[in-house]
Amino acid sequence: MENIAVIFGGVSTEHDISIITALSSIIRPLELLKKYKIIPIYISKQGLWYSDSKLAKIETFQGIDLEDDLSRLKPISLEFNKGLKIIKSGSIAGRKKYIKIDLVFPSMHGTNGEDGSLAGLLNFASIPVVGCSLASSVLAMDKVISKEIATANNINVSKYIDTSKSEIEQNLKEVLNNIEQKLTFPLFVKPAHLGSSIGISRANDQKELINALEVASHYDDRVIIEEEIPNLIEVTLPIIGNLNPIPALLERPLNKSEDFFDFDTKYMQGGKKGKGQKGSQGYSEIPAKLDKQLYQDALNLALKVYKVFGLSGISRVDMLIDQKKSKVYFNEINPLPGGLYSHNFNQAGISNVELVEKLIFYAKEKFNHSKNIASTFSTNYLKQF
Repeated sequence: MENIAVIFGGVSTEHDISIITALSSIIRPLELLKKYKIIPIYISKQGLWYSDSKLAKIETFQGIDLEDDLSRLKPISLEFNKGLKIIKSGSIAGRKKYIKIDLVFPSMHGTNGEDGSLAGLLNFASIPVVGCSLASSVLAMDKVISKEIATANNINVSKYIDTSKSEIEQNLKEVLNNIEQKLTFPLFVKPAHLGSSIGISRANDQKELINALEVASHYDDRVIIEEEIPNLIEVTLPIIGNLNPIPALLERPLNKSEDFFDFDTKYMQGGKKGKGQKGSQGYSEIPAKLDKQLYQDALNLALKVYKVFGLSGISRVDMLIDQKKSKVYFNEINPLPGGLYSHNFNQAGISNVELVEKLIFYAKEKFNHSKNIASTFSTNYLKQF
């Protein structure tokens, strides 16, 4: 029986979302398969790594005694020699327990995980890892670079500029002048590297813009400012696969037109009623009710983005539509969508269990493909010294 490590938590503003994805959308379906030994690995907000069966239960994280519970566990260590092993301290002093990991299923949203950090670390283990590579994760999580890549590949994007935290702090007046000369209100201001809509604000005038820049720069050292698309319809498309990606259904979040899709709109919908399919981000229309050609245009754009960025395993492509012009714009990529967007794949005919099983297959497929690529080169270079 293979050992699959599910890594979640982390030093990230999306720590809590990561826990829910891991426990509900990954560990639970894996348990139902009864084919794997599941090793939960939780990274605390302080950056300590733990592994214990109780970390696979949501009750562990809902109480006020989490820190006390963790204090009774000893942090684990990792060994990368000829694969990946986790090292746990035994009950007898000096004795250690080594657990070999056969595959890693990351559930790390945001910085220090989804941004490519974890994929880069796990490259040293030389084992299959679910999801995007280091390179594609870095590109996808940088909203500025991703728009530049999209533009270079003739993919429509909204008008935008970017700035830095230091520029905002030292030359705010100049930053404001530059924005107002190049862009037209209303504007969206976002941290360049975060997901889950954390730190995003909508600005209708300079006063709101100043506040929005302060909020975004609190969470990131890079900030992107975008013009609002008129006659807006927001749509999103989760996609799985490697070289031959498979789309789920185009989804339209049913938030009010005067609201933007912020963190609360996405995740804090517990007591609110709405119409449509209940998903991980409130209520949605699945599939989105669009003109047939417009639906196909959005589908084609998302698949093009998936291939251009070299995405693999799973990702979600977010798009904006000017309904009046019937024009689709690329907005951003989420290389690890919250909850794996299983609610959407369910509607597309793929169950939670089938989804995690497919993602494991794609991880192994990508890993086996990488083994055929030369990673060393023999030379006589050192003999000359």
